Amino acid sequence: MSESWDPAAPGILRLPSGRLVRGRGVKRPLPDGPSPSFGVYLLGRRPPAVSWESRWIRWPDFRLPADESEVLPALTEAWERAATELVEIACAGGHGRTGTALACLAVLDGVPGNEAVAFVREHYDRHAVETPAQRRYVARWSGKP
Repeated sequence: MSESWDPAAPGILRLPSGRLVRGRGVKRPLPDGPSPSFGVYLLGRRPPAVSWESRWIRWPDFRLPADESEVLPALTEAWERAATELVEIACAGGHGRTGTALACLAVLDGVPGNEAVAFVREHYDRHAVETPAQRRYVARWSGKP
């Protein structure tokens, strides 16, 4: 891959492995720079079509995923692809659901579940992972089937 996210750009999370993932809110304009090659969209309704490959996880605002079985495959694919591709994770505002999913990616990358929320708040956005239920979800998420 010749392009990568600018690690200093807003919304870019560098995982301990060095993988870069962009988190964002889809209610905001698409950021300047390259388009992702893969995205995971965490919304209560199907997102608008994009020109890159994507997955949708039905995930109502301020809640947890509607179908738990969709989370591990989609986030594992995002984590694997982030090693060589431009990957983004997004919900409406870019904080709660996006932060929760980014914390799960951090677990996949080796961050202990009980430290993943703090990691994402420090390295992505201090408002990430908005609800107590989302924090508990990350703490117990193993990243394994």
